[in-house]
Amino acid sequence: MKIVPGQTKLGWIGTGVMGRSMCGHLLAKGFETTVYTRSPEKAQDLISQGAKWAGSPREVAEQSDVIFGIVGFPSDVREVFIGENGALAGSKAGNILVDMTTSEPSLAVEIYEAAKAKGVHSVDAPVSGGDIGAKEARLSIMIGGDANVVESLQPCWEAMGKTIVHQGPAGSGQHTKMVNQILISTMMIGVCEALLYGYKAGLDLETVMKSVSTGAAGSWSLSNLGPRIMVNNFDPGFFVEHFIKDMGIALAESRKMGISMPGLALAEQLYQSVKAKGWGRNGTHALMLTLAEMSGIDWPNRK
Repeated sequence: MKIVPGQTKLGWIGTGVMGRSMCGHLLAKGFETTVYTRSPEKAQDLISQGAKWAGSPREVAEQSDVIFGIVGFPSDVREVFIGENGALAGSKAGNILVDMTTSEPSLAVEIYEAAKAKGVHSVDAPVSGGDIGAKEARLSIMIGGDANVVESLQPCWEAMGKTIVHQGPAGSGQHTKMVNQILISTMMIGVCEALLYGYKAGLDLETVMKSVSTGAAGSWSLSNLGPRIMVNNFDPGFFVEHFIKDMGIALAESRKMGISMPGLALAEQLYQSVKAKGWGRNGTHALMLTLAEMSGIDWPNRK
């Protein structure tokens, strides 16, 4: 299938923190797009930009050639892609399903096989970059699936991301995203502990950042989330509860492979504490709130 704006009809399922911006970039490229989300009000800005509304994932697929989805949990992925009213049920031979949710590698393979049996293509393409990367169309997209199908989607990838890499067969994109999440999990502990240390030592954190953010200790998390932490902005670029889901998948996959992941296990337990304290819908950098509390510091008030 040749993907051409104005000719190829796209479907989009899920308009959350990241999905809304990603879909908006495709609309801006001139793609006719049909959307579905469980909370219709979250799609209103896309509809105002020209998107059409559908009442279910199945209806989205019936009106589309390529159907993208980015939802919350593996159970949601299963429902919207291979459920009774899912996208596969409304697809015709030659359609392409693209799951951009961070989900289970085994589920990606299951969707691929179910789609193949119907003459439909399936690709798993989770992303990294958070709300900022989604808004600025510079996501890292990690892709699993058949090479020719992945290549045909290049106009869509380029509308949403900057780092676009085909990792291998079905499930490879999800496995790569697990590598990404493992890296971030312990990195966020380091970012929060370092800023907590600097604050308690009496340093001006903005000045500290000038020295450490550009050296060997620099990272995306430090440069992008560190400033949010310092001004007590814990709005989500990526939800804590979704990150816990990702770490759970990574831990389950590591057990299947027989490898020990003590750092990941520690991070997962710390984030469970963040969620238990009511911050599950905050961003991943809300880890600072739990770590500060453990040291008797009321971080927002810096006492």
